Amino acid sequence: MNWDMLEPIFIIISIDIILGGDNAVVIAPASRNLPEHQRNKAIIIGTGLAVVSRVALTTIALYLLAIPYLQLVGGLLLIYIAVKLLINEEESASIKSSDSLLTAIKTIVFADIVMGFDNVLAIAGASHGNIVLVIFGLLISVPIIIWGSRIILKLMEKFPILVYIGAGILAFTAAEMILEDPHVEEWLQVIAPVVTVIPFIVVLLTVMTGYLVNKQLPEK
Repeated sequence: MNWDMLEPIFIIISIDIILGGDNAVVIAPASRNLPEHQRNKAIIIGTGLAVVSRVALTTIALYLLAIPYLQLVGGLLLIYIAVKLLINEEESASIKSSDSLLTAIKTIVFADIVMGFDNVLAIAGASHGNIVLVIFGLLISVPIIIWGSRIILKLMEKFPILVYIGAGILAFTAAEMILEDPHVEEWLQVIAPVVTVIPFIVVLLTVMTGYLVNKQLPEK
C-alpha cells in the first residue's frame, strides 16, 4: 500500500476521531439506563449502524460534490467548521436516556446522523471519490470514537495542540476540495506555479484565525 493510499486513510481516521469524540460523549447517555448486557448490545449495534449510515451519507455526498461549484462551497463550509472547532465556546447538548434497547439504538444512530454532518463532508473531501477508503477509514475510526471518546476528549483538553492539529487537517482537506473543483481549477491556471502552497496557506490562516479569536474571548 503506497503513500497515495495511506494519506487519505490517515486523514479520514484523524478527521473522524477529532470531530467525532464529542458526538460519542453526547450519544453515550442514550444507553445508560439499560442493563449492562443490553447496554453493550446497544453500543455495538448502534456503532455498526452508524458506520453503515456514514458510508451511505458519504457516498451521497461524493455524488453531490460532482455538481459544479459544490466542492468550492463544501470546502468553504469545511474551513468554517475548522475555525469553529478551535473557538472555545461552551456547547450544550442533551440526549435522553432510554430503558428500551431498540429506542437506545435508534437514538445512537439518529444522533450520529444529525451530529455527523461535518464528519461526512470532511470525509467525502478527503477520500477523493474513493468509497473503499471511506469504508476502511470509518471501520477503523468509528469504533475508536465510541469506545474511547472520553479518553480522546481528555487528551484534547490536556493537549490543546491536538485540536489545532485537527483543525489544520480539516483546513488542508478543505483547501484540496476547493482546488479540485473543476471550475476553480480553470481560474487557477494563471497562478499554477503557486497552487501547491495554497493548502498550507489556508491551514495557517485557519489556525491563526482560531487562535486570535480565542485571545479576544473573555477568560472563563
